[in-house]
Amino acid sequence: MKLDDLLGWFSVDMGIDLGTCNTLVCVRGEGIVLNEPSVVAVKKGTNQVLKLREGNAVGWVAKEMLGKTPGSITAIRPLKDGVISDFEITEAMLSYFIHKVNGKRPFMKPRVVIAVPSGITAVEKRAVLDSAERAGARRVYLVEEPMAAGIGSQLPIVEATASMIVDIGGGTTEVAIISLADIAQCESVRVAGDDMDEAIINHMKRAYNLMVGEQTAEKVKIEIGSAAPLPEDMTMEVRGRDMISGLPRKTVITSEEIREALQEPLQAIIETVTRTLERAEPELAADLVDNGICLAGGGALLRGIDTVIANATGLDVRIAHDPLTCVARGTATYLEHLEEWKATMESDLDAL
Repeated sequence: MKLDDLLGWFSVDMGIDLGTCNTLVCVRGEGIVLNEPSVVAVKKGTNQVLKLREGNAVGWVAKEMLGKTPGSITAIRPLKDGVISDFEITEAMLSYFIHKVNGKRPFMKPRVVIAVPSGITAVEKRAVLDSAERAGARRVYLVEEPMAAGIGSQLPIVEATASMIVDIGGGTTEVAIISLADIAQCESVRVAGDDMDEAIINHMKRAYNLMVGEQTAEKVKIEIGSAAPLPEDMTMEVRGRDMISGLPRKTVITSEEIREALQEPLQAIIETVTRTLERAEPELAADLVDNGICLAGGGALLRGIDTVIANATGLDVRIAHDPLTCVARGTATYLEHLEEWKATMESDLDAL
């Protein structure tokens, strides 16, 4: 272990938020150095990553291809609902990101801290450990996303008081009450940003007979989506394929109808929050009256989501500073205090 600690001074150790939609990488002392979509383009029928003149088709380059590829190319999101759905493609993606960040010291393998959903199985954890090891990590540590999000949101998680974090990502929503540096109550539900996009796609089919892609649905969510009524209704022009004629068509939609379309996934998230609160010990619940709830993850950026959760729970709700990067910043803090925290994390050594 002494040798591992010594090597740690010379390697580019990194914390990774391995998300369904985006992967963020933090380096100790440097902050976030990489933020790219979790997308890989491969040659159809193979796991061979597509090579372009500017490099491998991973991240932003691959995301631009989603829904636009010819028959010979497939753009894949290798994580679904926060867990690995395609082991080989995830390994290729991690390898690309690790080598991109570790470029200055290619011969010194890094130690890696990876945030994973709290509700994943032992088999799914093993898949993450194996993927990271084979992608070029020297040692791999796993930390639960709610803990990383709580630290990244600067909540007082080590104190004898309750802190509540709601991390709404792309594939999962993590709801946790944390006290004394551990999770006191937690629930992970596989309803999050992707389900909001799917709800918009389904609404466009039902209301307009218009087929739109994932990227268009995400754009609609970001530009006019909301959880609570807006002071002024917004409109947006949406383009897609007519389901009856099969021809390209455009239509204008309103923020009010998108808000209605998002009610189902939002209700599932709110129910998860209230269930977690109902299961909390009385003293922890009492703390939350003063401490309130903190929202993190990309889903926290949906307009009015703090208002609807506050109305449902009766608690104060605030959005963390830069909620998209909370989990990644939390992994960086774990890296900085690795000796102090590693006993609380699962690692590749635990599986030996």
